[in-house]
Amino acid sequence: MPELSGEFVARMEDLLDLYAADPDPRRPVVCIDERPLVLHDHVRPPVPPMPGMPARADYEYRRCGTGCLALAFDPHRGWRQVWVGERRTARDFAGWLKDLIEAHYPEAEVIRLVTDNLNTHGPGALYEAFPATEARRLAQKIEWHYTPNHGSWLNMVEIELSLLAGQCLDRRLPTLAAVRTEVMAWQEQRNAARATVTWQFSTAAARTKLHRLYPHPDPD
Repeated sequence: MPELSGEFVARMEDLLDLYAADPDPRRPVVCIDERPLVLHDHVRPPVPPMPGMPARADYEYRRCGTGCLALAFDPHRGWRQVWVGERRTARDFAGWLKDLIEAHYPEAEVIRLVTDNLNTHGPGALYEAFPATEARRLAQKIEWHYTPNHGSWLNMVEIELSLLAGQCLDRRLPTLAAVRTEVMAWQEQRNAARATVTWQFSTAAARTKLHRLYPHPDPD
């Protein structure tokens, strides 16, 4: 449970008001997060389905290394972008932001970015990856909105990551190339459908339902 904290409430209300604001293509809202990957393969080949018999796979598996995926989600467009790689360092994060800015939102004045408090999630990552002039140019394209500690549920991308895990990554995938193939097919299908999240939790609702999280300052 989150602790009683003005900081928690301030960040929560900032995000809830951001989600409730009217869409603005010049200032898109994009939620981003990443997840580690563990690659697995079958020890014994699975048995394909036959008439009257489902596919079968042995419970035993072998680990084939690790990786990472990151997902950016624009709830107003019903659009998402997934990156699959080996690591999730500050330089990797900076690369995802550069791709987001230049390839996917070149006309945006600023991207209102929702992310958590991981130490690589900040403008400093851009300076670790790029020369100062380039880092500053990219940093000016981002408006940061952070989730509170213990408040990852306030990042809409968590819903997309859960769907990705259940619809696409719920099988044994032995290589990053295999993960990338599966993920790209999932992404293309979701984007074609413009699938999105209908977010209904508001600041007014939070002040009623989560009132215990709000500090109670002493009256004057």
